[in-house]
Amino acid sequence: MKVQLVCLTSLQQGSCPYSKQYLARFEQKSKDDNMRNTLIASAVSMVLLAACGGGNTGAATEKKTEHASASNNAVAASETKTPLAALPETKELKVYNWSDYVDPATIKDFEKNSGIKVTYDVYDSNESLEAKVLTGKSGYDLVVPSNSHVGRQIKAGAYQEIDKSRIPNYGNIEPTLLKMLEGVDPGNKYAVPYFWGINTMAINKDKVEKALGGPLPENDWDLLFNPQYTNKLKSCGISILDSANEVFPMVLNYIGKNPNSSDPADMKAAKDAIMKVRPDIRRFSSSGYIDDLARGDVCVVLGYGGDLNIAARRAKEAGTKVNIEILVPKEGFGVWVDSWMIPKDAGNLANAYKYINDTLEPKVAARNGNFVTYAPASKEAKALMEKDYADNDSIFPSAEQMKNGFMMNEIKPDAMKLSTRLWQDIKKGN
Repeated sequence: MKVQLVCLTSLQQGSCPYSKQYLARFEQKSKDDNMRNTLIASAVSMVLLAACGGGNTGAATEKKTEHASASNNAVAASETKTPLAALPETKELKVYNWSDYVDPATIKDFEKNSGIKVTYDVYDSNESLEAKVLTGKSGYDLVVPSNSHVGRQIKAGAYQEIDKSRIPNYGNIEPTLLKMLEGVDPGNKYAVPYFWGINTMAINKDKVEKALGGPLPENDWDLLFNPQYTNKLKSCGISILDSANEVFPMVLNYIGKNPNSSDPADMKAAKDAIMKVRPDIRRFSSSGYIDDLARGDVCVVLGYGGDLNIAARRAKEAGTKVNIEILVPKEGFGVWVDSWMIPKDAGNLANAYKYINDTLEPKVAARNGNFVTYAPASKEAKALMEKDYADNDSIFPSAEQMKNGFMMNEIKPDAMKLSTRLWQDIKKGN
């Protein structure tokens, strides 16, 4: 399978300093199976975004023009749909989003400027969201699933198609993210990117060094998956995400398997690897670990990159001596995209579109990015974010680091059921 590069024009014209290296890498990887190629194509697209997205050469300018034209054409093509004014006018909006995933001040501003009352509820895992939207009676107008779950939810008829003509700021979206989503949302008909980020780990550096009594391991993931280290670290607390879909890809990569494998044997191997350190894991958490880490209650955490940065910020704001370091392991890390989607039962469509559009406004996206410490989908937002975040490798990994990243893609339904069962066994200690 040939891999189509998002920055192909820049590569061919030599404006991307990594072009020869990546082209050679693709030629080598094209010999692998289709699943692996899809994985690498997505990951390297992210690399190219980091490496070539900010250039000011003629080729880069030409490419930006092409992307803008494509976005305008997409909007123009959708203008034949019902005019926005024809949608029922309401004064409320019901949002179901991840915890700690928006700056509350931007919601208040939206309410003030629009006269729309926003009800904002939160969840802490894709599984919680999926259980609600697949009933067809979610009770919400907007939700934010990850790319690993989007495909099957679309196939199940959980969402309405997006009318891009109702989102004037749609052209602000980084085109690479739309390209990445095409594997689960062909034609970008349903999903509008919100944030992207990585699954990685953070440590309380002082406590970890004290517990180990020596240097950190060469492989960062040994801190979580090697009993030689976890036996020592359990004294200061180990926490991992409470989700097979978020953890198994990290483990599979660690033991040398395809991170997105649907092979039952691979999944059982992942379970076996976790069971070796299961007695040393203090907590399974997909949101509470933020404060646990900030307070110093745990010393090693597998979590979402932005959440780990929030923990570091809270520790600093509290004036504690908790020294948190977010790692970007050279041995690999997961990459994902979260998107706005409109459930089938949404009752406030006009307001849903208004809110999506507001989040794509660069200044609003930057404010949200500063607050949640994730990378916004709005391509101009990074330049407006605080320097500490814009230059943070765990929020915006470098091109070199992104070579080690892998997309966390959708797995087969049977594999999903198996992973859920295995995860329940892991938590029980079976």
